[in-house]
Amino acid sequence: MYVAVAGNIGVGKSSLTQVLAERYKLTPIYEAVDENPYLADFYTDMERYAFHSQMFFLARRLEQHLTQVNHSSGVQLDSAQLNRVIQDRTIYEDAAIFAKNLADKGIFQARDYQTYQHMYQAIEKALRPPDLMIYLKAEVSTLKRRIANRGRDYESSIEDDYLEQLNELYDTWTSNYGLSKIVTIQTDALDFVNNESDLREVLSQIEIHGLTESIL
Repeated sequence: MYVAVAGNIGVGKSSLTQVLAERYKLTPIYEAVDENPYLADFYTDMERYAFHSQMFFLARRLEQHLTQVNHSSGVQLDSAQLNRVIQDRTIYEDAAIFAKNLADKGIFQARDYQTYQHMYQAIEKALRPPDLMIYLKAEVSTLKRRIANRGRDYESSIEDDYLEQLNELYDTWTSNYGLSKIVTIQTDALDFVNNESDLREVLSQIEIHGLTESIL
């Protein structure tokens, strides 16, 4: 089973990915945020580093997909984990949310965006789609609080308008999403990491869409 966790910056994707990986014996695939050599520069000069940062994420996500989701090359998984993976943010969001937002705002130059789209469209054909998409939602005020709590210096400059635009694009994308089942979870009032009752609520919403523990 291939589960994907989607959502805006700071919404709790990595935390939920970890929780679900442990509970359901899924192999976690985390977003390569700390590996992106352009990300800190991107938040201080978006126009200059948009193409570089987005192309890094696109290439890294493709590598993850081919080695850990599609299993076309290389990574050895034990029998209990084979084909049971959970991914923290997807390549679909890179294109439909983040790259599109940069293009809409005029930050992505037209020729760079066209090149990016050509690359993405070629890559998409080779990808195994999710069996279940989990979309985590939160208001901007919640996102800002969670971003501040995790303390990444380069994220301190993220503006409210930027997060709001991403939220709007996420809602549009998920309303038209048709690759798999999708469950939407509003997280503003939930703390599924520290509150067992909140975790049970989240798990109940996910399990009715087919996520179960491995029988191996």
